[in-house]
Amino acid sequence: MAKYLLLKHYRGAPASVNDVPMDRWAPEEITAHIGYMNDFADRLRETGEYVDSQALAPEGAWVQYGGEGRPPVTDGPFAETKDLIAGWMVIDVDSHDRAVELAGELSAAPGAGGEPIHEWLELRPFLTEPPTVTE
Repeated sequence: MAKYLLLKHYRGAPASVNDVPMDRWAPEEITAHIGYMNDFADRLRETGEYVDSQALAPEGAWVQYGGEGRPPVTDGPFAETKDLIAGWMVIDVDSHDRAVELAGELSAAPGAGGEPIHEWLELRPFLTEPPTVTE
C-alpha cells in the first residue's frame, strides 16, 4: 500500500471546467459538494483506502523561524497569493494507477449549477524511506 495526498486548491492550479468560485455558489450547491466529498470518503472507508481529510479556511499566514531569541516572522494573511489549499485527503492505495483513478473521481464533485467541477487535484505520494540494501 502507498499513501498519497490529494490537494484541492482554491486557486493556483489550472482552472477547472466549472470555474465558479465557491463563495458564489448557492447554499444547496455547497451542501451538495460537501455531501459528495463525504460520500466519497465513506466509500473509501469501506474499501480501507481512506486515511484522513480536512477542508481548510482560505485565511492563513506564512511563518518562519526568526532567529535565536527572536519571535517567528509572519507574512500573512496570504489571500492575495496565487496558491491556496482548500483541503486535502490522504488515501492509502495499492498503486499509483488507483490513486489517479480516485483523484479523477474526486474531481467530479458538483459545483455551481450542480454540474461537476472537473477541478484539477494535486496528487502527491508520501515520501518513503528507500529500501535497505544488504549484502
